[in-house]
Amino acid sequence: MIHLRQITKRFGPQTVLQGIDLDLRPGEFVSLLGPSGCGKTTLLRIVCGIEQADLGQVLMQGQDITRWPASQRRFGVVFQSYALFPNMTALQNVGYGLTELPRREATARAEEMLALVGLADQQHKFPAQLSGGQQQRVALARALAPRPRLLLLDEPLSALDAQVRHEMRTEIRALQQRLGITTLMVTHDQDEALAMSDRVVLLAKGQIAQQGAPRQLYEQPASALVAGFVGRMNWLDGQVVAEGRVRIGTALLDCDTSAYKTGSVVRLGVRPESLRLLDGEGAMIRARIDALQFHGAVTQVLMRCDALGSALLLELPSGEASGLTEGEMRGLRLPARALQLFDAPTSMRRAA
Repeated sequence: MIHLRQITKRFGPQTVLQGIDLDLRPGEFVSLLGPSGCGKTTLLRIVCGIEQADLGQVLMQGQDITRWPASQRRFGVVFQSYALFPNMTALQNVGYGLTELPRREATARAEEMLALVGLADQQHKFPAQLSGGQQQRVALARALAPRPRLLLLDEPLSALDAQVRHEMRTEIRALQQRLGITTLMVTHDQDEALAMSDRVVLLAKGQIAQQGAPRQLYEQPASALVAGFVGRMNWLDGQVVAEGRVRIGTALLDCDTSAYKTGSVVRLGVRPESLRLLDGEGAMIRARIDALQFHGAVTQVLMRCDALGSALLLELPSGEASGLTEGEMRGLRLPARALQLFDAPTSMRRAA
C-alpha cells in the first residue's frame, strides 16, 4: 500500500535517514523501533507529509505522493501528546476533522467512533475531565473518524502509566485488526513493538538494521546491535578454537560456529531465560548467586561465574526460584542451541 524508496533526510551536516526502503502491506501493523535519535519519528513525519525528504519517494498504491501536503494524504495521526483541544468536548474533538460531512452525519460518525473506543458515555466531557487512557482513546477515535487510508501512531502510549499502557496496547491492536487498517507506529519500547506488531523495523543510525516478524528479530537477530536492543542478552567474549567449540574464559562451550573460522574472536550472546541451573557438585561450570530480584511471575538471578570471567543474568519462573538463596553455589548450563555468535568489536579483534 505504501512504498518508501531511498528516503534520505539531513538536518544541516547530520544525516538522520540514509536510503530507507520500506513497504507497508494492506492491513499490516508495522512498528518502527529504535533508540532515541535513530530517525524513526522523522521517517513517520515524512510518511505523514509534515516533513519532506531530501531524497527519495513516498508512493501510495503506485502513485507518487512525495510532495503532497499532509492534508491531501488523508492519513490519521495519533501524537504522543494526544493534541486534544482543551476547550472542546470529547465529541467535538472527534468530529473536528469531519468538515466534509453534513453536521448531523459528522456528529453521528463521532458518536460511532467514541462508542468504538468505549467512551460513548464520556462524549460531553472535556479533556481535563478524562484520564490519560481516556484521552488517548479520544485521540485514536479522532484519527479514525475520517476513515483514513493509513493510521500513524507516534509513541502513542509513552505518557501512560505501566498498567494503562499494557491495557491500551491490547485495545489498539484489537481495534486495528477489527478495522483492518494499515498502521505504522513509532516506539522505543521493545515490549510494545513485539506485542503489537506484525512486523518490526529496527532503525539504527538512520538505517534499517533488521526487519521481520517480532519472533524472528528476537530469536534470529542479524547482529549484536539487534540482539542487544530486542530483549535482554548476556554477552561473553571469546574465541573459536575448533569446529563447534568456543573458549570463554577457561571454559569450552559447544555451539554453532559454522559462520566463523577457527581462531576468530567472537562475541557470544545468550538470553537470560535460556540459561539453566543444575544441582550437585559435578557440573563443569559453577557460579555464585549474587542477587535475587522478584518480579512477580519471573525472578531475575544475578550470578558470578569465575570460569567464564563474567556476571550472568538468569530469568526463572518464580516458582522455580523460590528455593534459591544469595551466596549459594550452583551448576550452570549454557545450552548449545541457545548460544548465538556475533562479530566481536573491532577493538577486540585488533587486540587478538
